Amino acid sequence: MILMNKPPENAIKYQPKYVNYMTESYHTTTSGKRIKFLSFIVFLFSVSVALSSCKIYSFKDVSIPSQVKSIHIAYIENRARLINPQLAPQLNDKLRQKINQQASKLAQRETSDADYDVSGTITDYNYTTSGISQQQASSNRLNVTVHLVFKNHLDPTGKTVAPADFEADVTRNFDFAATLSIQDAEAQLLPTIVSNMTDEIFNKLFSNW
Repeated sequence: MILMNKPPENAIKYQPKYVNYMTESYHTTTSGKRIKFLSFIVFLFSVSVALSSCKIYSFKDVSIPSQVKSIHIAYIENRARLINPQLAPQLNDKLRQKINQQASKLAQRETSDADYDVSGTITDYNYTTSGISQQQASSNRLNVTVHLVFKNHLDPTGKTVAPADFEADVTRNFDFAATLSIQDAEAQLLPTIVSNMTDEIFNKLFSNW
């Protein structure tokens, strides 16, 4: 018979501690993924806030030499073969408004003796077929062109005060469903035509040097 000493009653019993390394590894990995996901969400939120705080315009940076103080915008007449009677008045008003807002340093004069003198005519306004489906027209296209004449009275050559005198055509195309009548298409497209043509003319005058 083997006799064993009885441990004291106040002795601390040793209980081995088992560590589940697989569980611990799982929680560590999951925690790391969660932190990365939250960091990604914060990054997306920061980007969205930054973008929303920036105004994105359809026109480029305005470049106006400091010597230029005034501009004259002659009435853009409609001399196209087909005439939309509402186009010229709205285009002229929109262009003047845009210059007031985006090139406010320039005083708009009613006479052509301003530093910049701008005139123009609507030379093209016509319809063509832009899409065919099952041997029938599926979409039509409205083509609009404005011919611009720019004169720099301070420096026609543009060597010291840009830009030099120039003439240029500004053209945009606008598609619409072939099921629409010409009258309905014009009514729907007119605000877009006026807005887009105004931006194109403005960019040509103040950005494309």
